[in-house]
Amino acid sequence: MSAWTTHNEIAAAATLLKAGGVVAFPTETVYGLGAEVSRSSAVRRIFEIKRRPVGHPLIVHIADSSRLQYWAEDVPQQAWQLAEHFWPGPLTLILPRSRYVPKDVTGGQDTVGLRVPAHPVALDLLNALGPEEAIAAPSANRFGRISPTTAAHVREELGEAVDMILDGGPCEVGLESTIVGFEDQGSGKGSRAMILRPGGITVAALEEALAGRVISKVSSQPMPMPRVPGALASHYAPATPLELWPGEYIYSRVRDLRARGLNIALVTRPGQFHEQLENSTKENIVYVPMPVEPERYGQLLYGTLRRLDNAGFDRLLIEALPDDPQWMAVADRLRRASCFNAAKNAENEVVHG
Repeated sequence: MSAWTTHNEIAAAATLLKAGGVVAFPTETVYGLGAEVSRSSAVRRIFEIKRRPVGHPLIVHIADSSRLQYWAEDVPQQAWQLAEHFWPGPLTLILPRSRYVPKDVTGGQDTVGLRVPAHPVALDLLNALGPEEAIAAPSANRFGRISPTTAAHVREELGEAVDMILDGGPCEVGLESTIVGFEDQGSGKGSRAMILRPGGITVAALEEALAGRVISKVSSQPMPMPRVPGALASHYAPATPLELWPGEYIYSRVRDLRARGLNIALVTRPGQFHEQLENSTKENIVYVPMPVEPERYGQLLYGTLRRLDNAGFDRLLIEALPDDPQWMAVADRLRRASCFNAAKNAENEVVHG
């Protein structure tokens, strides 16, 4: 049980969900905006509250892996292995949906994303619903914007549009779940696991659990197949324009923007250019250091972006992250949040001298 939420509040939230209400609740990744899967009017409200396209699927949250076969069909052995290893946890499995999952939850697709969240409030809420009920939930924010990692973020963005908000404190992971799908290799070779969205579980951890290679099919195309949450080219974005720049160009970009009189928030990790940036003139610029550890950086990312987005800056300038598997999830979120990928256009965009 969370220090923030009582048993009575969880019972009230479960009653609301069964009656067709919409409840925001904490998970270890981000806060979700939930409806009971079979309540079609409540599912529609999620799309309306978020202003989310109806073809963009929701993730179905279940209480434990023993219910996997109820909500999905033709579950491959690799999916069972991953569920056993990582659930409860920040892993979503894309599988053929069973007849108990309505298509308005899956964006009209015949696949469904399933996961067991690793948060005591979320698990207590799911267990209060019963074995044949589940919660369909995207993140509790406007579509395409920064995901919430505290109950205060949900209240700030969605307010009274939500029937109830359960407070479970700050999210431990801070980034959305890793999404894994499976493709049939044919000729009796079985299925092959593929990452469709990086998240709280790394490629190395997945490969260790499966004792084999996991391929990446992370896409920035408008409609990856199957469609999965958070896979659009622009997503997780603040209202303030956000630019990504590699370290060797970022100081020149700072000088360019300051010369134009723009107020800048500069977000980097301590390192090679840290001293130069720290000692630069402070006019029109706020320096925001971030952790050097990928997990801690990810945990703080959305809260930092929200704080800076509300502070009235003209531009958020962020140092591009290493091309390293450990940074894959954080780098993916920043790439989708940026107004343009400056790392690709650095030589053309930066002002030299």
